[in-house]
Amino acid sequence: MTLIAGRYRLLDALAEGAAGIVWRARDEALGREVAVKEVHAPPGTPEAEERLLYARVEREARAAEAISGPGVAAVYDVAVEHGRPWIVMELVRGLTLAETLEAGGPLPDREAARVALGVLTALRAAREAGVPYRELGPDRVLLANDGRVVVTGVATGTSVPDAPPPGPGDDLRSLGALLGGTVADPRSGPLAPVVEGLADRDPDVRAGAVRELERVAGAGERPRGGVPAGEAPVRAPGRPGDREHDGADGVRGARAEERAAGEPDAPGPAVPGPGRRGPRRSAVVAAGIAGLLVIVGVLVWQAVRDGDRGAGPGGGGASSTAPAVPGAAGAADGGPAATPRS
Repeated sequence: MTLIAGRYRLLDALAEGAAGIVWRARDEALGREVAVKEVHAPPGTPEAEERLLYARVEREARAAEAISGPGVAAVYDVAVEHGRPWIVMELVRGLTLAETLEAGGPLPDREAARVALGVLTALRAAREAGVPYRELGPDRVLLANDGRVVVTGVATGTSVPDAPPPGPGDDLRSLGALLGGTVADPRSGPLAPVVEGLADRDPDVRAGAVRELERVAGAGERPRGGVPAGEAPVRAPGRPGDREHDGADGVRGARAEERAAGEPDAPGPAVPGPGRRGPRRSAVVAAGIAGLLVIVGVLVWQAVRDGDRGAGPGGGGASSTAPAVPGAAGAADGGPAATPRS
């Protein structure tokens, strides 16, 4: 197998295009797999132009080594072999955006926005490194197996030599065109204002389109009264979150108060809030007063009974029915008659 620069062993071709061939290779020095781009000029290119092309590719590739960030395939090395530059890059496993669209059709709006933001991050990183990106297309955007959005082909050398480098507005217009090709309805769907705004000549309009893109790519609007997936519900401080009981001041009551406070339109019985505890407190006070009155009544009755001892049963509980005159019949055993006390 071919060995480039005495170090990179070519294994098999991954892709081939007008600008060259991308190989899967092994870095014999570090013992890892890499991607190696073999650059070649289009057929029929004059020798002088070919030399200029290779020099420009080498220059851009060496500048691209300074780009850092997960959105751009890292450039590890630039080797010159047989008079041509060979660009050694990070090997990213995944499908291109073009392959993904071909296999599954347009992306959902939120996923399309996420991909576009990843591409935008890569474009900005390339610009900061002094290598403005050219010829953005779905075949140069990789949806990596690890979830990253990676832009490839930063150094292509295919631009017109005398053409001015693209500016930030050109980056956004290219991004808008890419985004419009990934969604089902780029003219009237949720991302239509973004696609249109990115193409606008007004920088403020383009900035607004980027903000809207970020909003769509995120969790979106929080559902009314709901909790987004992956977030834990907010509990009141000091209240247990793992147990639930039915007491008046129990966890269920506390959660009901939280729902009433956070969801004004939540269905279910009304639950008194912090400023509406009067009726419950009044009922407790009234019950206490009633109990106190019962106790007082019992004590008064006991006092009256103790003041009239002797007239009751056993100790004089029932009134005597004995005649009040002397000589009346006595007791059953013939004893003297009972004479009432005067």
